[in-house]
Amino acid sequence: MKITILAIALTLWPFFASANVTISDGWARASILASRPAAAYLTLTSDQSDQLVAITTPVAGNVTIHAVETGDDGVSRMVKIDALDLPSGEPVTLAPGSMHLMLMGLSEKLEEGTDLPLILTFASGARMEVNVPVLGPGAMGPQEEQS
Repeated sequence: MKITILAIALTLWPFFASANVTISDGWARASILASRPAAAYLTLTSDQSDQLVAITTPVAGNVTIHAVETGDDGVSRMVKIDALDLPSGEPVTLAPGSMHLMLMGLSEKLEEGTDLPLILTFASGARMEVNVPVLGPGAMGPQEEQS
């Protein structure tokens, strides 16, 4: 009996242990061509420590998380991040010139005025679907668009 209860508890644990992640300020930049990568940005805030481990979208073959690092030579480079740490209660912002989602292998170009569907998967087992607006090709964020 104790083993059965323990087995059930361990099976259900991911459902109760999943962090509550809030996504805000999401947006993507319109792409010029489908053959060129596109970028998306957002802010994630988790009520407990978690990691963003995967992102998918039906309009791109591959989505990766990129950070920008400056080398000893002073040149900034994009580097792929396998998992994005989400410290408890601390917003993590992906923004132009910094961390971002890189969408490669687009099946169609991202058109200004449309929405980009994203599916985010977290280490806790949580999975979220969100639609972010596609802004103009030179946009720097949704605040700029509202001005």
